Amino acid sequence: MSGAAEQGCRFCAIIQGETPAQVSFEDDISLAFLDRRPLFPGHLLLVPREHLATLAELPEKLTGPFFNNVRLLARAVEEGMAAEGSFVAVNNRVSQSVPHLHVHIVPRRRHDGLKGFFWPRHPYLDEVEIVRVAEMLRSAVARLTKKEGSNLSPPSP
Repeated sequence: MSGAAEQGCRFCAIIQGETPAQVSFEDDISLAFLDRRPLFPGHLLLVPREHLATLAELPEKLTGPFFNNVRLLARAVEEGMAAEGSFVAVNNRVSQSVPHLHVHIVPRRRHDGLKGFFWPRHPYLDEVEIVRVAEMLRSAVARLTKKEGSNLSPPSP
């Protein structure tokens, strides 16, 4: 699968070979390369070959294979960088420096200086708010699974 490129997209330019990058992995659906501004050496970005801006746009038929590649690369980053663990993250729109779906795969070590999710936590006010938010999310899942005709069942309350 070669995928459609988006004019002006930095990641599509890497995929098309127009911009050099240190590629660590590639297959028919995705390509992984070193982040040019890494949190730590070995920080990879895995991108689908097709230009997709967000995770929601990733076709269902590619979701499993794409995330199998994420899993493989998380293990490879740990082994290849002699890391104690890894951090895997996806930004959707907000904080997404390049509007092309990409998964960050970062080697981690205890006491490496990264704290949590890099932002302050905002706890729930009380149990009532927790229940309200959970219900809002269950309702959204139910609407989306019905809308997309998915065979996934929403969780029971």
